[in-house]
Formats: sequence, structure tokens, C-alpha cells
Amino acid sequence: MKHDTLPNFVVKPGSRVSIDRHDPADTGTFEDKEGAEKQVKRNVERLNELQEVLYAENRRSVLLVLQGMDGSGKDGTVQHVMSGLNPMGVTVVSFKKPTEEELDHDYLWRVHKVCPARGDITVFNRSHYEDVLVVRVLKMIDKAECKRRYRQINEFERMLADNGTTIIKCFLHISKDEQRERLEARLHDPLKNWKFQPADLDVRKQWGDYMGKGGAYEDMLNATSTEAAPWHVIPADKKWFRNLAVSSLLVSMLEGMKLKMPRPVKDWARVRVE
Repeated sequence: MKHDTLPNFVVKPGSRVSIDRHDPADTGTFEDKEGAEKQVKRNVERLNELQEVLYAENRRSVLLVLQGMDGSGKDGTVQHVMSGLNPMGVTVVSFKKPTEEELDHDYLWRVHKVCPARGDITVFNRSHYEDVLVVRVLKMIDKAECKRRYRQINEFERMLADNGTTIIKCFLHISKDEQRERLEARLHDPLKNWKFQPADLDVRKQWGDYMGKGGAYEDMLNATSTEAAPWHVIPADKKWFRNLAVSSLLVSMLEGMKLKMPRPVKDWARVRVE
């Protein structure tokens, strides 16, 4: 294995990104699955240490947003990257079709109420970005409304960041061929049958609307990668590299927060427990 640093997958705010210029099978300089998995294990151990300090400090929080096409590995990322952490301080939220109550509010209402509390890490498995992706492709909103929502989302995330939430947004970039293989695996594996939905095939037929030039994902990345909450395009064809990239990004971001254990309220050095 060539042991080198990971590429920088960030979408620079203000720049224009073309999805077709990003290779979903990219593994940087990493060629060895076994070596990458060992690094993921080390990353998870480090995340566990950092999470403990974040929880004890109780001043800031972390929001990890996982977005991508069906089969891109949102569930797998949660399983391999987050499962080693203390569940006391980690929450995973999956956004499905809005309920009647949620539809009676603005589209960000159901999102804001499940954002992380101070000291916590929250993972969004899908997210508020469904409201500029699915609804756009299904023509439930027009272009003008979509642009308004981009602005509202940017302002919403800016508000979260200003109040101490570090936002890490990962677009899990999978190829159409790899998606086909993963959907077929769901059909043929009894343990994965439950994950397959007929609607998955309908969405696949709309691949170009989502993933094509000027499609919903490309416009989303360009409109909502900001200084407060930049997007990262994570190659997701190789599951082991996806896990490595996301876990390394999390470690880097948490270490960059310069977390510190709180000082004790008093000097306990002379206290004895009888």
C-alpha cells in the first residue's frame, strides 16, 4: 500500500463543481483495502477520544450530513464510522417522507428540532437537502422556489454554526454501474431484501435529473457549499475508501476544534473517598 495523505474533497465555496469530473472510484494513493480498514479502526478509536472531550466540554456540537443516491452507503458509513462511539452522545436521524404534522410546518421545522445539543454528535442520514433534491426532480417546486430554499438553508446552517455547531457535509458519490450492483445485491440477498423498494428503480430512471450536468446534486453542491458548511464530495464506489475518507474527515474536523476537558469546579486532589 502507498501510505500517503487523502485528497482534499472539499467543494470550495464560490467555486463551480462538475460532478462528472469527480471519479466515484477514486482511492487517492491508497491501494490496499486491508491497510485502509486498519486506518479506519484507528480513526474510530481517535473519534471515541475526541467525542468524550466534546461531551464533557458541553459547549459545542457536531452535525454530520450524509447525502447521496440510493446505495451510496449512508447506512454503511454510519455502521462502520459511528458504531464505535458512545451512544450516549451520538444520535442518528433518518429523514423519510414528511408526516402530516411536519407538512403543516415549514420544511426546516422537522430538521431544526433534531439538530445536535451541546456536547453531542448528530448524523443526518439524508437531510434537509431532500427538499431541494427530490421535490425539485418531481417538479413539486419551481426553480425560483429552489433558489429561495438554497438561500434559506445557507442562512439556517450559518445560524447553527454561529451557535457552536460544526457542520460536516458529505456527498457520497457513487457511479450508476456501482449502484446497479448494489441494488441487485439487495434483490438477491435475503438479508438485504428488506432494503429494496420498487421506488428505487423509479429514482434510478431519473439518474440524469439527479446526477447529470446541471442536475439537482450539482446545483445543490454549487449553491450550498459555504464557509460555514462546505460540502465534501466523497468517492463511494469503494466502501472501504468511503469509510476511510469520512472517518479521516471527522477526525480532522474534531481535532481542529481544539477541544478541552473542562476544569474541575474545585481542587479535588485532597479529597478522599471513605
